[in-house]
Amino acid sequence: MTADARGYMGMRDRSCLPALVLVTALVGCGGASSPGSAPLVPLPSPPNGAYVTHIVILVQENRTFDNFFATFPGADGTTVGKTHNGTRHLRKSNLFSSINPNNGYAYWTQDCNRGNSGRCKMNGFDTVRIGTTPGTYVYQYVDPSQIKPYWDMAKQYVLSDHFFQTQGSGSFTAHQDLIRGATDLNSSVSLIDSPTQTPWGCDAPPGTVTSLITSSNQYERNGGPFPCLSYRTLRDLLDAANVSWRYYSPTVGQNFGGNVWDAFDAIKAVRYGPEWATNQASPETKVFTDVERGTLPGVSWVIPDFDNSDHAGKGADKGPSWVAQVVNAIGESPAWNTTAILILWDDWGGWYDHVAPPARRRDGGPGFRVPLIVLSPFARAGYVSHAQYEFGSVVRFVEDNWNLGSLGTTDVTSSDFVKDFFDFSQKPRKFVPIESPYSRSYFLRERPSNKPVDDE
Repeated sequence: MTADARGYMGMRDRSCLPALVLVTALVGCGGASSPGSAPLVPLPSPPNGAYVTHIVILVQENRTFDNFFATFPGADGTTVGKTHNGTRHLRKSNLFSSINPNNGYAYWTQDCNRGNSGRCKMNGFDTVRIGTTPGTYVYQYVDPSQIKPYWDMAKQYVLSDHFFQTQGSGSFTAHQDLIRGATDLNSSVSLIDSPTQTPWGCDAPPGTVTSLITSSNQYERNGGPFPCLSYRTLRDLLDAANVSWRYYSPTVGQNFGGNVWDAFDAIKAVRYGPEWATNQASPETKVFTDVERGTLPGVSWVIPDFDNSDHAGKGADKGPSWVAQVVNAIGESPAWNTTAILILWDDWGGWYDHVAPPARRRDGGPGFRVPLIVLSPFARAGYVSHAQYEFGSVVRFVEDNWNLGSLGTTDVTSSDFVKDFFDFSQKPRKFVPIESPYSRSYFLRERPSNKPVDDE
């Protein structure tokens, strides 16, 4: 039996369930092979066609659970927020926002406002000004009609309402956590916040440095190394087991949109090895090509163009449509019956959320809640999960699905969501296309924005 056909033989609980691979959909990534690279070979079919053999992680940007799902039926949301001196109602807002709330570690600490018990009071959001804009601006939730594709997917499949970032930080470390589960350089320090210059990785200009947080949660601004890293990621485990993978993202280079969200640009072995030409796929729309050709890899990370993300500040309203069209491409293909898709948001983006993170640990985390939607022909129907998970749960799911072993990060301490989210006793559910304002052809024709504007 090949590694791609093994399915879910979890090293931590092998009595769990039959074979399984999760497709996690995060935000817009790419697809087909780069010019001159070898084409991907279609994955073998599982023994009886009943197992998941693709994990697709769709990464979106900068939203809390309350910001998107405050009023979702049965979910732990709220329309009343705590301030440093009282409460205020969250106002219904548009998805588009010209103002970009602050979301680095210092702002996370201020929003959290730890009490004597060490737990976040979750009442400091109004104390963080956004330039001349009062901090109360972040007390809002998006009109559900403007994110209808997300709500439609959540109503049909699984919505997790206690899913937390690994760290209370921004996009750089969040994207590292989604390929590794942590950013520790050794037992004493971990990376946090963003490098001082873009691109956020090995392509950064000389003199670029990172920031650190110590095991005692002391922040060391600009005290870290150049952002070209040698620690192990899921890539190492997948390669060792001959499981295919690709990271779809906007192009990395001078003034290009992939300069901030391409996690593997910061991984030295990938950036300066042959996989940069084959496993890093730009532009992100190549994901459509791979689905159409039947060459969707075992594990995919899909990162969007800035204009198709849900990031505030100079963004647009196309994020829900972008995700829906990637989902539809997979759902309408033969891959659907053996795929699981995870849609998640990389960090809280500065927006209000009312649920305090779990107990504090040494790496500046866990961070705040972000939404997680899970689609699969085996996903429970219309199910809201209240169990606690974090980015390490995603890493663990990939590891256990192919019995890859463990990276020894938060994958070890994060809960496994297989038994909670999936029912493998059911026949694969037929996919129903997700309606959205923008079509697949729109995204295939769209010119790249080349906006690496996220600085946190």
